[in-house]
Amino acid sequence: MKTTSAEIEKVRDLLKGFSTAMLITHDSAGTLRARPMAVADTTDSSELWFLTNDESAKVQEIERITRVHVVCQRDNSVYLSIAGVASVVRDRAHIESVWKESFRVWFPDGKDGPHLVLIHVIPDRAEYWDTHGLNKASYLWEAAIAYVSGDTPHVEEGELHGVVHLA
Repeated sequence: MKTTSAEIEKVRDLLKGFSTAMLITHDSAGTLRARPMAVADTTDSSELWFLTNDESAKVQEIERITRVHVVCQRDNSVYLSIAGVASVVRDRAHIESVWKESFRVWFPDGKDGPHLVLIHVIPDRAEYWDTHGLNKASYLWEAAIAYVSGDTPHVEEGELHGVVHLA
């Protein structure tokens, strides 16, 4: 199935609404590891940027296995799941451009800290569930029909759910 520009734009719009995401990597035994990360930046191509310490386990994990997963949730109404490839970037100018003073809690040396690096995630697939705004009314309608009929809501079709291929 071919992805439309409207579907890609939907993912971009949803992604802009998240300030935190769960970054999932593979440890040395191949076990999945998830941790919450502040989203430092997103781009028009749905790429994500996170700040971290270059001595952290996630950096070692990404350098060994670049496939990652990012999961976002907002207000029990918007969910976004992104699969892609990550890399560690040591670009001081980019670090400076995404730096927010609130990050100092995690990086006391600030934007000039010697171990501060970026994690860059280039997504190739995204999946979303969106039941906010007008979609909420549609979801509630589907839920009511399912309840009365003894069926389940049809949310895997239409505006409420989508699978978007980004690569």
